Amino acid sequence: MGAIDKSVFELVRLALREDIGPGDVTSLACLEPEMITGRVVAKKPGVLSGLIPARIAFEIVDSANRFIPRIKDGTAFEPGDVIVNLEGLNRTILTAERVALNFLAHLSGVATLTRKFVDKVGKRPCKILDTRKTTPGWRFLEKAAVVHGGGANHRQGLYDMMLIKDNHIAAAGSIAAAVDRARKYLNSVDFGRQFQTDPSKIEIEVEVTSQDELKEAVESGITRLLLDNQTPASLAELVSYGRSISDNLTLEASGNVNLDTVESMAEAGVDLISIGALTHSAPVCDLSLRVDQSGT
Repeated sequence: MGAIDKSVFELVRLALREDIGPGDVTSLACLEPEMITGRVVAKKPGVLSGLIPARIAFEIVDSANRFIPRIKDGTAFEPGDVIVNLEGLNRTILTAERVALNFLAHLSGVATLTRKFVDKVGKRPCKILDTRKTTPGWRFLEKAAVVHGGGANHRQGLYDMMLIKDNHIAAAGSIAAAVDRARKYLNSVDFGRQFQTDPSKIEIEVEVTSQDELKEAVESGITRLLLDNQTPASLAELVSYGRSISDNLTLEASGNVNLDTVESMAEAGVDLISIGALTHSAPVCDLSLRVDQSGT
């Protein structure tokens, strides 16, 4: 089991501990133990994500439970579609139900919202990205859900990319000074000792909000720029200016992005659009568990 697999297992285990405590008092009181079959069914349209933690939830509660997906993560579904078939002891199926559905509903919600943004962009050469605005402990799963929805991942955390933002620039005194400090650190003994990675693998991106800032960043040798908090009109102007001074830029839009504005932002000519709402504001998908019958 890899580090990521272990972290997901631990997250599910903690969720089950939170929900079950010393036991499912209702199921223990009301249910005579018997084998049942059941189905997770979609009540509204969506895009699936979360099969791995849902499976883990049922199997931690009872390793004999059978979890049989009918579709794969990343697949669109319609109302009435069966997502998963289940077989197992009635008590353990119902005990694991809520935690498993919590993972499926939230992660499918992230994938579904991502797909809506991706569809708005259409065939334009612009990728939809997530951000670090994720639920604590859920980042790997939420970023996987973005991919299931057709999006792509921004940096995983603070360790795998440099994003020089307004506060870093203010502290350094200028964009040029901040970039200079970044490069010096990447080539330092301290960086090598702490991160133990090739400094060339750490991309540097700089946040800019005006043509002057964009020009300073480009003159500092930066080729990836975050165009922050622009209107569609001002974004188009910044993109046009950036392309006019360099043909080797990766331009990312962020801020003020929603389903009403994303199409015009893509039309402005950016390469990437990062959207915090994909993970922090996605509505859950409406899924339910239906018990079919007693086993024989």
